[in-house]
Amino acid sequence: MVTHNAERGFHGDSHENATFAVEETRSSGTMMIENERYGNGEGGGDSDDKSLSVEMLFKGKVVPSWREQLTIRAFVVSFVLGVLLTFIVMKLNLTTGIIPSLNVSAGLLGFFFVKSWAKFMEKSGMLKQPFTRQENTVIQTCVVATSGIAFSGGFGSYLFGMSSIVAGQSAKSIDAQNTKDPRLPWIIGFLFAVSFLGLFSVLPLRKIMVIDYKLTYPSGTATAHLINSFHTPQGAKLAKQQVRTLGKFFSFSFLWGFFQWFFTGGDGCGFSNFPTFGLEAYENRFYFDFSGTFVGVGMICPYLINVSVLVGAILSWGLMWPLIKNRKGDWYSAMLSDSNLMGVQGYRVSSS
Repeated sequence: MVTHNAERGFHGDSHENATFAVEETRSSGTMMIENERYGNGEGGGDSDDKSLSVEMLFKGKVVPSWREQLTIRAFVVSFVLGVLLTFIVMKLNLTTGIIPSLNVSAGLLGFFFVKSWAKFMEKSGMLKQPFTRQENTVIQTCVVATSGIAFSGGFGSYLFGMSSIVAGQSAKSIDAQNTKDPRLPWIIGFLFAVSFLGLFSVLPLRKIMVIDYKLTYPSGTATAHLINSFHTPQGAKLAKQQVRTLGKFFSFSFLWGFFQWFFTGGDGCGFSNFPTFGLEAYENRFYFDFSGTFVGVGMICPYLINVSVLVGAILSWGLMWPLIKNRKGDWYSAMLSDSNLMGVQGYRVSSS
């Protein structure tokens, strides 16, 4: 039995995590490590491993107990990666509203950091416990759950939408019963209720969906195969190359953002507010902000989602809102600002 992590990737409205055990079978669908993809046979003893399936490579290895899987190093790495990916999720949550599945990135980065630490401790003669696939799955699960709360917890939508500051944009009188300002104690209780509700609903569904019907969760299954491949000799080399490539693009994105900062003189100024398609289009929010984050998310998301977002932006910001703004003084008061919820902003919020 091998511990797998099933994580349903969410693109805007759903997120579930479940850790379960699945029986590995040596069937025609097993993932093979191909010589053409991972190497040319050099390395002596590694050539025999390249022709074996992942299941055969782990045959006979004892699965550690759950106490051995929950290590301090796993939680430390999970905390660091969780904070890093939460910033990314919050930026996307407050801008596009589309959050790609980050379980593959979490599994890859978790493997790289803990594997590097384990190698250092092994050379120092202080390694007490080897790094296993199950521990890698724990890291991936914790990171995805942590960053997922930033979206499913409503930090970019209703959680702050209930505040008195947002309610002050309305022309109606503010009532204490209709507002709820963010406070840490009740937010913690709310997040516990949201998180454990999903956990208790997933456990009964596991028996029906996974065990009885043997349904395959695409994102979770792909992550499980990926984590398994990381812990093979050639898979570890491939993971090292992937992390090196990820580091190059991360450095480029950071340096590009640092470069943009020098040309930012305030709000509405700089590369992030450059009128790419002209001033008239810029007034209707049509411009390219030169954000490396959005480019990367567009590469991760399926093309159908990218096309739907583009078409929706053209129809809403290019057609609907200009037409509604022309009805100012007829459909709503001409004295209201564009950010007032009783004016054109109310139409935007209600249709988004």
